[in-house]
Amino acid sequence: MILGIGVASGADLETARRGADDLPPGVLVRYYCPAGVAHDDAPSCACSGDPAAALVGDLVGERIDGAVRGTLPANRTLRLLREATGVGHLERVALMETRDGRRFLLAPVGVDEGWTVAEKVSLIGRGRELARLCGLPADVGVLSGGRLGDIGRHPAVDRSMADAELAARLGDGVHCEILIEEAVGRCGLVIAPDGISGNLVFRTLAYIGGGFGHGAPVTNIRPVFVDTSRASPGFGRALVLAARLVGSRSGRFPAPD
Repeated sequence: MILGIGVASGADLETARRGADDLPPGVLVRYYCPAGVAHDDAPSCACSGDPAAALVGDLVGERIDGAVRGTLPANRTLRLLREATGVGHLERVALMETRDGRRFLLAPVGVDEGWTVAEKVSLIGRGRELARLCGLPADVGVLSGGRLGDIGRHPAVDRSMADAELAARLGDGVHCEILIEEAVGRCGLVIAPDGISGNLVFRTLAYIGGGFGHGAPVTNIRPVFVDTSRASPGFGRALVLAARLVGSRSGRFPAPD
């Protein structure tokens, strides 16, 4: 198995190499970096003027089995991935872990994702499959902007709860209202009200609350691609997650609609 990871600098390269130490035997890593970051004769490094394009090209061309974004620019890398795989948007579901070791999947985590009921239902369907692969419960908790007793306090809250109720019903989940603490305790997949709140949950847990993210697989494309935050202290968990997904599904998520 060969995994690719993007690195933007020499320091990132060393961080990624340390992360690769967590991988099981037989998993090789190729580092996609700008020209001059590593010695051109290093067999594990793919140096080029456009490492994002090289990483995505090798992934889609099946010259590597899975990929981790690492520290390559998010906008360009994800745009290239979207164009190369022919989807209109990318659906990312993040594997999170709390400070006390509880794991759950969280979506949406991109600020432009999960704003409609249809998008939430799609995330539920693909996220439930990811939960199975990660050994998590199939139960899905859909969050909203308040408790049911808060209806009438603000139109945005009312709309959030109505959307959550509908998404939960269509996706065979449970509307957990605003009680994220209960959702994390009982569900393998937690659906935030929208991409902004999901991103805030991710950042609060990972950068303030003592927890961390394992990476966010893109679930509506065929190749295994794990997105990461450039603020992550390391990439070992994301590489391990990518290797697990490649091994369990032979690099295949459900085909996009």
